[in-house]
Amino acid sequence: MPGNPRSPYGFWYRLAAAIVKPVLALFVKHHWRGHEHIPAEGGFITVVNHISYFDPLTYGHFQYDSGRPPRLLAKASLFTIPFVGMMLRRTGQIPVHRGTADAALALRAAVDAVNNGDCVAVYPEGTVTRDPRMWPMTGRSGAARIALTTGAPVIPVAQWGAHRIAPPYARGGRGDRRLRPVLRQPVHVVAGPPVDLSRYAGKPFTSDVLKDATEDIMAAITALLADIRDEQPPAERHTVRRPARERAR
Repeated sequence: MPGNPRSPYGFWYRLAAAIVKPVLALFVKHHWRGHEHIPAEGGFITVVNHISYFDPLTYGHFQYDSGRPPRLLAKASLFTIPFVGMMLRRTGQIPVHRGTADAALALRAAVDAVNNGDCVAVYPEGTVTRDPRMWPMTGRSGAARIALTTGAPVIPVAQWGAHRIAPPYARGGRGDRRLRPVLRQPVHVVAGPPVDLSRYAGKPFTSDVLKDATEDIMAAITALLADIRDEQPPAERHTVRRPARERAR
């Protein structure tokens, strides 16, 4: 798939790929599906399940191979890490300042990026899943807000396998290592057709509209993951209680 001329792979993106892809080739045996659902041009949003601190690399590899570079919404603290922060800024990733007065800046930046023809990638759960069986949890409303504001397509993406390389919430130490460098670990990343949010078009951004649109997004991701895992997802979605200041947003 050709790259979007409005979002080319510049020097810094190619440098990041040159550093990361050889490492991933050692640890990951990738199984990519669904690149045909990635728009060849114009802005769009990808919504991705989060199973490991390693999976931004595997998802990023998948998205890079599609020909459309992603701009991830990433925790602002990552931008303070030497070299990592520089690469995040140089490749156009978007910092998210959670629980601060600057939290809305990420949403505005994401809307501007989509309107400028970019791919903006969102982890709608907001954190690595806490579901005991690692199914997608209840989502936050950011992806729905971006989609309903811009009218851009929302492409669901499910991934599975990265958690075996870097287990979520591992504490380190014997028997609970944060990194398990097994060579050629199978990792599946699958994109599906756009989520149909047309029934919300033109409606005010009420809590019910955002909740329902977000659940439609999470349901699409979950269906893709169920196909990858060949398992039935739980009837009820796991929910993490959030501080009152976050629930109010």
